[in-house]
Amino acid sequence: MTHPAIAPNHVALITGGASGIGLAAAKKFRALGLHVAIADSRLEALDAATAELGPDALAVRTDVSKREAVEALREAVLSRFGPINVLMNNAGTGNGGPALGELPSWERVIGTNLWGIVHGVQAIVPGMIASGRPGLVINTGSKQGITTPPGDTAYNVSKAGVKVLTEGLQHELRNIEGGKVEAKLLIPGFVWTHLTTEGRTEKPAGAWTPEQTIDFMLASIERGDFYILCPDNDVDRATDEKRILWAAGDIAENRPPLSRWHKDWGDKFKAFLKG
Repeated sequence: MTHPAIAPNHVALITGGASGIGLAAAKKFRALGLHVAIADSRLEALDAATAELGPDALAVRTDVSKREAVEALREAVLSRFGPINVLMNNAGTGNGGPALGELPSWERVIGTNLWGIVHGVQAIVPGMIASGRPGLVINTGSKQGITTPPGDTAYNVSKAGVKVLTEGLQHELRNIEGGKVEAKLLIPGFVWTHLTTEGRTEKPAGAWTPEQTIDFMLASIERGDFYILCPDNDVDRATDEKRILWAAGDIAENRPPLSRWHKDWGDKFKAFLKG
């Protein structure tokens, strides 16, 4: 079995579970014999997902940016299934805009992508620890929270926060004597979801399906990985590693920020990537 928390009759809660990576995870956990609860803010998507998952699944309309909504979600799951073993904080949105962009867009993206995960961690994880049962927290981050490409700065900030939060959470969990709960950071590549369609109707050749992403996630968990760094059909692991190392080098080597996209450093980055 992939992880002791992922076992028949255990309980999995997935936010952002009505489509994409979240729905693929819900289907996989159902196939592995877990009781599944999904949360999403989109009612029509929830209805469609419930039709796919079957009547035994629990679907709760939830705005994860609101703490009281996440607490109500927790209580609904506990009432229906009992203690939660797997928490996948996956709800996310994009298009928050640049650093000087509109505040409402920033608030929307930070509210869902970062505060949504903070709420999930703080409202649900203490109960997972107290249950004494095996537990697994999977927070969905992004490569953009590590290499921070220019453009959607609000999104980058939110996902950088998820990375830092999840690292800190795992440190706290591993230092609980006798603790059975651990955290993982899911870092998807290019995945074909409602957030990445950009008006297209057919999956680009470079994109992975959500199902491929979840299969890779489970294999990574089985290996004991904390950073679940997913490739896709365009970008392999070696390329990701070089991009991450170059981003860290901006600080270590005192280069301009985001030097990968700087006119005086672009060619040097390309040479580094080839080397």
